Amino acid sequence: MGYSGILVFLSPLKSSPVRDIMWYGRMPKGKHPDKALNAKLVQHLAEPGRYADGNGLYLVVDPSGAKRWVLRIVVQGRRRDMGLGGLKAVSLADARQLAQRYRAEARSGGDPLANRKEGTATIPSFQEAAHKVHEGLRPSWKNPKHAAQWISTLERYVFPQVGKRPVSQISSADVLRVLSPLWLAKEETAKRLAQRISAVIQWARAAGYFTGDDPVSAARPALPRQKGDVRHHKSVDFQQVPELVRLVKSCNSLAVSRLAMEFLILTASRTKEVLEATWPEIDEGKNLWVLPVERTKTGREHRVPLTTRMKEILSEAKSLSPHAELIFASPTTGLSLSYNTLLHVLQKRIGSEATVHGFRSSFKDWAAETTNFPNEVSEMALSHKISNPVEAAYRRGDLLEKRRELMNAWEDFLCNPGKNIVAVDFKAQR
Repeated sequence: MGYSGILVFLSPLKSSPVRDIMWYGRMPKGKHPDKALNAKLVQHLAEPGRYADGNGLYLVVDPSGAKRWVLRIVVQGRRRDMGLGGLKAVSLADARQLAQRYRAEARSGGDPLANRKEGTATIPSFQEAAHKVHEGLRPSWKNPKHAAQWISTLERYVFPQVGKRPVSQISSADVLRVLSPLWLAKEETAKRLAQRISAVIQWARAAGYFTGDDPVSAARPALPRQKGDVRHHKSVDFQQVPELVRLVKSCNSLAVSRLAMEFLILTASRTKEVLEATWPEIDEGKNLWVLPVERTKTGREHRVPLTTRMKEILSEAKSLSPHAELIFASPTTGLSLSYNTLLHVLQKRIGSEATVHGFRSSFKDWAAETTNFPNEVSEMALSHKISNPVEAAYRRGDLLEKRRELMNAWEDFLCNPGKNIVAVDFKAQR
């Protein structure tokens, strides 16, 4: 034969025809088929029969049209047929992996059929698997609040419906039942649930408890398209920020809350960065607040130049809690202030509808509209990642001295009484 192709022949097995696909042509004499099937062929095979992939792995097409995998192996001297699952749950690649694992087990003298029966009794429920994943991931999370939310959302929305089901049996229909009511009503929650369910399935697959496609990926095409609107943090017009800072200083919130709020505005920092700031991060000799890598969103150390008013705030905060490691420690617990504390100062005490994070936008608008500092200077001040990969590769410095000038100018704009301050009644704006 001068060509390479597939020879399909019939051979009787019991009373049903059997189709064995064997490589013919360039295959060396005596060689058995190896990976004779492919994904496209597997999907199109329709004639009832048994199709050989090689090394004892067969795709069986039943008269009903259902397709399933069978592995023929020798177990402790006896030829046995071992079902590996239906094609809908077990792909060709998965079937080959399972076949390789079970053949190796049989060659070493084990009984994969008996071991699998014992193993099915110990397959964890989805709830048990989720708790194992949660415990494994917990050390990698910086925020304890995120760690608590990760499992609490599953407890609230997933466990009541499929928590007690073996993780190996979770299907795309189960995922749809969980996500459909939330997909449009609570978009962010639904997205996070999908990610967390998928993480549990991936763990189960790695542990040998799950085979087949990810049911979350299979369910997604059946879910409606989300709006996907980008939600911008509502900010205060930069011209109104000086008046807001004055109101922060004079409002009747706790002193530590007022100081933290003003420090956040002056530094144009993120809420988490300010609330979790510690005294060891302050370098008084160089007038810097140095955020270590593990505390930044970019994964790089971020240095904030300290201005005159920032240092005054730090001194006042030290007098409030002289023995605390946190700069803005709660006077009752000694722990960091809650995220809602600053929001309460802004919205309840002052009456603004803006978000705390929005002051970063106010700072950016001020820098762009009223100063001659290059854009990259304000971007560095905000600790943004450099979007251009080429520029990021060559950028080694952090423009510290230029940023020091920028932050002094920002403080002068906010705090210098000689400047024109726009008087605003924030409560009247609501």
